[in-house]
Amino acid sequence: MPTITLAEAITQALAYEMTADNNVIVLGEDIAKNGGVFRTTVGLLEKFGEKRVIDTPLAESMIAGISIGMAAQGLKPVAEFQFMGFIYPAFDQIISHAARMRNRTRGRLSCPLVFRAPYGGGIHAPEHHSESTEALFAHIPGLRVVIPSSPARAYGLLLAAIRNPDPVLFLEPKRIYRMVKQDVPDDGQALPLDKCFVLREGNDVTLVTWGASTRETLIAADTLEQEGVSVEVIDVATIKPLDMETILNSVEKTRRCVIIHEAARTCGLGAEIAAQLAEHGLMSLLAPVQRVTGYDTVMPYLKLEKIYIPSVERILKSVQSIMEYA
Repeated sequence: MPTITLAEAITQALAYEMTADNNVIVLGEDIAKNGGVFRTTVGLLEKFGEKRVIDTPLAESMIAGISIGMAAQGLKPVAEFQFMGFIYPAFDQIISHAARMRNRTRGRLSCPLVFRAPYGGGIHAPEHHSESTEALFAHIPGLRVVIPSSPARAYGLLLAAIRNPDPVLFLEPKRIYRMVKQDVPDDGQALPLDKCFVLREGNDVTLVTWGASTRETLIAADTLEQEGVSVEVIDVATIKPLDMETILNSVEKTRRCVIIHEAARTCGLGAEIAAQLAEHGLMSLLAPVQRVTGYDTVMPYLKLEKIYIPSVERILKSVQSIMEYA
């Protein structure tokens, strides 16, 4: 069983599915000869050839459009955008065509494709390279949005995304591409989409998070446990469609909730989760739902990233404040 990073788990999943299914095609900017800007497609060109591992021009709208055409004709393209901040030229193709294909054709055509993009901050990148705008895409009917938080979940969720008959936006938190290693068997076992993962069980407070912020959340949970606070941690993983049942069941038990995400605060997914907790779980709550998030600014450069990204200290402070309620 290989012990690998999240980036290597992406490569492993792509190679497995390309071996199992000849219809899987990988395309994007610098993904063939160079192996991708984060080296997540290294070795695929040599193994599968230039007809299945395709370098494209620097044209995101074209990448999306070609992928939609491939998917409509029976292929399963996995298209990479170098950074989430570069995805916006493809916004029209993703919203107006990929996400609507099944509805537009009344089910005669589906759009089995995956759009991959590194996203989030933490690597001291310049402007446009560090965005966390997943909420924009979570608003789009017909589009799944999936965000792994560990090597094992990256492997299993990417396999599920490629096998899904409808389009998936697969966002890879680049801050944790190589931060940790994990034993990930290359057994082709997919993980379920559309479901949250309960990473640890507790009774006093529920921490809800996804992506790279899962790391800080788990560290905070360890600290709180040492202080006598029993913490439940939920990794949302698929933010669209949102598995509120798991979150509501947890909050019904713990009666307190803090939501942690790196994206800007206003209109982030945390606001949607808080709203649904107010609508369907208000009577369970002993304290107001709290959010620990990024700020309503562009991700700042260099050392200021640490201030922007939710920290263990900010999570602890938020939990301590709601534990003061009876």
